[in-house]
Order: sequence, then C-alpha cells, then structure tokens
Amino acid sequence: RDHATRVDPGMDVFEIVGTGGDNAHSFNISTTSALVAAAGGMKVAKHGNRAASSMSGTADCLEALGVNIHQSPAKCVEMLKKAGMCFFFAQKYHTSMKYVGSIRRELGFRTVFNILGPLTNPASPSMQLLGVYDDYLVEPLAQVLVSLGVKRGMVVYGMDKLDEISMSAPTKICEIRDGWFRTTMIRPEDFGFERCSREDLKGGTPEENAETTRAILRGEKGHKRNAVLMNAGAALYIGGKADSMQEGVRLAAQLIDSGKAMETLEQVIRVSNAPEEEA
Repeated sequence: RDHATRVDPGMDVFEIVGTGGDNAHSFNISTTSALVAAAGGMKVAKHGNRAASSMSGTADCLEALGVNIHQSPAKCVEMLKKAGMCFFFAQKYHTSMKYVGSIRRELGFRTVFNILGPLTNPASPSMQLLGVYDDYLVEPLAQVLVSLGVKRGMVVYGMDKLDEISMSAPTKICEIRDGWFRTTMIRPEDFGFERCSREDLKGGTPEENAETTRAILRGEKGHKRNAVLMNAGAALYIGGKADSMQEGVRLAAQLIDSGKAMETLEQVIRVSNAPEEEA
C-alpha cells in the first residue's frame, strides 16, 4: 500500500473482493454483489485486475459491461459520489503490477499476489468482505485487515474451496467489528436457499459473465442470483444497512427486484464514460 498511488475518497468506503486461486472458475460474484451493495447506499471502492487463472477478472467483467476502467484518482472519487461505486485498476495504481500480470497468466496458478491484491486497495477501505482460497487464511487475514484499518468486515471461505460465501457448501466466516473477531459457520439453508453444486456457479468469458450480471440485475432467478444475494447481504450487513445477514439478503433481493441495482450499473457505466469534472 505504501508504494501505491494513494486515494483519499473523503468518505468511508467498502471493498468486496476474493483472493482468486480457488480454481472454481465461477462467474463474477463479488463484482455483481458490489453493484447491489452500491444500490443499497454503500460507497464501494472495487480494486482488481484482469484474470490470472480464470477467464474473467473484475476488470474484464466491468469492461465487458461497458464500464471505463481506466480512471484517475479524481475520477474514481467522482464515481463514488455520483454512482456509489468506482474501480481502481491495479495496473494503474500499482505500477509494479503491470510487470507481473503476464507472468501470473502464464503460470496459471495462485501466487503471493492473490493475497497481496485484496490488501492493497488505494482507498484504504474501513469496511471489507474478503473471500479466501483456503481455510487456514481466514483468521490470520482478519487480523491483517484490522491492522490495515478495517473497522467492520468479514473474511470468508466456502468449504467447497470457494473464495466467496458459498451456495454449494457451508462457509466459514470470521466477522470483524471494531477490533473483535467472531468465527462461525453459515449455510445456504440458513437463508432459505437450496444448496447447489459448484458447477451451477460456473462462469465463462468476460462477455458471458457480463450477461450473467445483467440477467441477475434484471431479476432472473436461480442459484447464481442466490449466490449474489448471500454475498451482497453480507456486504449490506457489514455496511450497517441491515441488522443481520438475513435482513441483508432480503434487502439485496428488494434492491434487485425494484430495479435499483440495474440503475446503479447504468449510472456506473454513464459516469465512468463521462468527461472528468474540472477540479
């Protein structure tokens, strides 16, 4: 973080991100969930890169949706204010990242950058939902987040080796709240959802994943929507927009079904492609 281009957004921001490296090749769950969280009034500062071991990273999916991902710090702050969400393209904000991206893609397996990336958001979020690829990382990374200034957050690990809150297995979560930690397990059934298989959450190309995001935000039902509801519900709970994860899931469904989440996507696209405001 000390060597990154730093951004002071002038507000508390939230990040939802996974380490990747879980070999699940799922659709862009955290990106879609971020849009729902932004629709709920959270200020979401996404930070990410192109895919290293899958076909579609955050940058790839957002670009396929029509978002201009090449933004200055001032433009990112403008996006937070006007659309509720911005994206920090890692290669732009961490100059060293552009030299390792092609190597990571050639290697095709997880590296230390899977862990470093989610910890180096230029806006230093005070709230974060971090998905990890291994059980042993949950509590240690929760402690790291606190040392980085996170006040409320969760580190999560799907027991089917998914770096998200899982629809196909129990999920281990370590909740962070003002310096204290609580580790527990949650299950899809706790939220009234039928468990699915990892195959049901498979993604594809950036264009295919972008269409999946649009379909979910249009209100299409199914396991992929439910995965977004669980992750967005956790985000809304972390952000204080809901008093529990269950309430967060219900709010996430309302934000999608009312059209607010789709409106947020359209606003993010519109603001990202508009000329930057004069200082």
